[in-house]
Amino acid sequence: MATFVDQHLAWELTSIVLHDFEFQVKELTTALRDYVESETPLYFAQRLTNHYNNSEGEGPEIYLKRGDLNHGGAHKINNAIAQAMIVKWMGRKSIVAAIGARQHGVATAVACTNLSLDCTIFMGATDMEKWTSNVLLIKHPGAEVEVVDGTFKDASSKAVKAWLGNLETKYYLVGTTLGPHPCPNMVREFQSIIGKETRKQAMEKWGGRPDILVACIGSGSNALGLFHEFIKDEDVRLIAVEAAGFGLDSGKHAVTLTKGDVDLYHGAMSNLLQDEEGQILCPHFIGVGYVGPEVSFLKETGWAEFHTTTDEAIVVAYIRLCHFEGIFPALVASHAFAFLEKLCPTLPNGTKVLVNISGRGDKDAAIVFQYQLDQLSD
Repeated sequence: MATFVDQHLAWELTSIVLHDFEFQVKELTTALRDYVESETPLYFAQRLTNHYNNSEGEGPEIYLKRGDLNHGGAHKINNAIAQAMIVKWMGRKSIVAAIGARQHGVATAVACTNLSLDCTIFMGATDMEKWTSNVLLIKHPGAEVEVVDGTFKDASSKAVKAWLGNLETKYYLVGTTLGPHPCPNMVREFQSIIGKETRKQAMEKWGGRPDILVACIGSGSNALGLFHEFIKDEDVRLIAVEAAGFGLDSGKHAVTLTKGDVDLYHGAMSNLLQDEEGQILCPHFIGVGYVGPEVSFLKETGWAEFHTTTDEAIVVAYIRLCHFEGIFPALVASHAFAFLEKLCPTLPNGTKVLVNISGRGDKDAAIVFQYQLDQLSD
């Protein structure tokens, strides 16, 4: 697509700089270590492990990949800082981005400030009402927030139009593994640090690989970031957990892979939630209504498993991790923890299960509290 020629140039530069010693060692590696706070720990969750032990004290061992400790509170900074550095190499001055409910906006805002780039974030009015704390965190580093009627897909369209209006100075910083080539590849490449760190840390801790990797999935960046390093390891189970919201038959869910159809959108073939006229449906909670092509490929080939869990279950999982480990997972990440209730009782003793905490849950505490109040009132 002509509209993504700029991104192809960025991908070519990415391919070059990823093999450039000066960039890798003196620039990107330094930024990841000193600014992004990478590598993030691989943490053995002893009390959570004990919770899933059977009556004989046996069960899987649960480890947490602590993406919540990345700068900005989520894994999104891995991709944002790397793409922003590429933008500097391209000689661009300004970045535009689109966000839904998650942390890409915060990550892009701080990355742009760090590298002296102008930044405009487009966000749907519907999403903005839910995530006011994120909006403040985007504005504090100096980024502009443009409100768009609708949700993420509407914000994406506006951001692309703003980018096309001035290709010579602006750059569209994609935050997840969506759209046509090379956008999904770029994001996956920069997020694959999650899986690379995990392999290295697992080898250091017990001299092997995890048996099972579990991640939440909306559109794909944190799941692919973890899975990509292990896709060729046939003895490692890859499990992604979607948001079933109020239930699969409720109409209020984000199970794009479980109930979506395969079609074309934004120049890529992937799974979509659509109405009878083929329009993208507004999902409930973590989804965006469509997923990246590589995620869809993992589903079609069976290389990864896809499961679902409900809002009620993720709130319970959020509280459980807070109580047992003193860790506040994002509600998005809590989908992965909720699935442990079904997964752990089926596993042999000593199975090493690694759960990816894609983000920190400080911003979600009020939502959890209100949800509990609503449940009591019902």
